[in-house]
Amino acid sequence: MIDLYTYRTSNGRKASIMLEECGLDYALHIVDITRGEQGEPAFRIINPNGRIPAIVDREGAGGPDSAPLVLFESGAILLYLAQKTGLFLPEDEKDRWRAIQWLMCQMGGVGPNFGQAFHFLHQHPEDVPDEAIEYGRSRYGAEVTRLCNVMNARLAEVAFLAGDDYSVADIATYPWVALHKWFDLDLAALPHLRRWYDEIKTRPAIRRGMDVPTRDQIEHHANDHKGEKS
Repeated sequence: MIDLYTYRTSNGRKASIMLEECGLDYALHIVDITRGEQGEPAFRIINPNGRIPAIVDREGAGGPDSAPLVLFESGAILLYLAQKTGLFLPEDEKDRWRAIQWLMCQMGGVGPNFGQAFHFLHQHPEDVPDEAIEYGRSRYGAEVTRLCNVMNARLAEVAFLAGDDYSVADIATYPWVALHKWFDLDLAALPHLRRWYDEIKTRPAIRRGMDVPTRDQIEHHANDHKGEKS
């Protein structure tokens, strides 16, 4: 059994999609980042960096008799689960490194830039000067567009980011591309990225993983949390 500490974000959804795709049993622990729960001492023991997602594999990395493994950083979690299950990471060495390469592109490029663009579009404080907001929107919006064009060009040549097979690179990238409407991105202008997105979104595990935690679960968690503090 794996304990998943997460919230309803693109980074959090990477881990829940991977768990669903791998068919692994997991227990959900909601960390409501809108209420600052990522800073609570109990969670900081699991992830001293105070970010979601994080997992605890109760069986550990060496099998049933090994100590539990605590792991944070979504990319590390995906690679660990891929190795644990033998899924979504190619066996061929060259193909494996291509998958890792595109996973790192998501970790170092897509995630940070999409996240900053989302912040300047939808989450900035009201007292931030207009010129700062416009600069942020322009800078990170341009990076979102550039990265989408990079992926579109790649997907003109191959079915999935790493090549012929669906991999951790696609799992990591999909939850960010799924926000395209929030960035006013017209996927019709990116036909190969659109084809990739439309194909992946029909996967049952994608649909389940994107809905972790559900809105009802978040509401119940908030009510329980209020009760604990009262």
